[in-house]
Amino acid sequence: MTGAALLPQTRRWFSEATVQRAPWTAEQLVAAKHGRTVSVVLPALNEQATVGALVDALRPLVGGLIDELVVMDSGSTDCTAELAREAGARVVQRTDVLPELAPWPGKGEVLWRSLAATAGDVLVFIDSDLIDFDAGFVPALLGPVLLQRRSKRVALVKGFYRRPLRIESAELGNGGGRVTELLARPLLNALRPELAGVIQPLGGEYAATREFLEAVPFAAGYGVEIGLLLDAHTRYGLDGLAQVNLGVRKHRNRSLLELGLMSRQILGAALPRCGVAEVAGSAGITQFVQLGARFLPTESDVLVADRPPMRDVLAARSA
Repeated sequence: MTGAALLPQTRRWFSEATVQRAPWTAEQLVAAKHGRTVSVVLPALNEQATVGALVDALRPLVGGLIDELVVMDSGSTDCTAELAREAGARVVQRTDVLPELAPWPGKGEVLWRSLAATAGDVLVFIDSDLIDFDAGFVPALLGPVLLQRRSKRVALVKGFYRRPLRIESAELGNGGGRVTELLARPLLNALRPELAGVIQPLGGEYAATREFLEAVPFAAGYGVEIGLLLDAHTRYGLDGLAQVNLGVRKHRNRSLLELGLMSRQILGAALPRCGVAEVAGSAGITQFVQLGARFLPTESDVLVADRPPMRDVLAARSA
């Protein structure tokens, strides 16, 4: 990294906390667990094409490095749950966790509910739409937590990777991660410049301690990743963060209209965490579609809200 805009503390953190190639093995990490347990969670919504292969790849690590492998189903209408179960995962429906709370749509909700459905001291989240998945993602992400020096308290480990852009049958170099480059990175550089060294702030592959995850709110939908990153930095500073190179990440790319909705939700999670208030009633988004020679506005509601810290919810349930 040679960008002149990096703050000195960010430049130092990047040098010390960025792992370009994980030097540890799964066997070393098993020995370093020292009684700690690991839960791997795959959030899923209609991912029958990929979820079985992911579970199958991770299953050899179960009983050693991984103590529980859970697919959190977000209301799939295809065969996602059946295929995940057949491959060897425990499948949990979002409505079966905290059933007294009506579920919100989106990824943030199932990740939040997964805290009440799992028991691991450390959690690893892996998106379930990955293609050509490498089970080495899990040990790579766990290293900075399980092997950290006592003087450090790494709470969140982000994965980073090359992200090809897949358009129909073609695969184009590094064009993936459009929301990261067009929204998240400029936003962090402007409003939280200490985090300018985070390579994939929105990436769905990361590890975190339960202590941290249960202590912070979870943003709805696609705002969850940037919300957790900002909250980890607020609580622990840069010393609480690390990032590891996972190689290549391939997944299903989305249309620009879908990315616009995603960006609005991410913005809604990030702004208040950076001390910027939104205009009241502005949570939706207006986009435009072309019909013949005419462009017509289409308006969509976007859920911008946080679930409360899970430890507070569980404490209230047991009171």
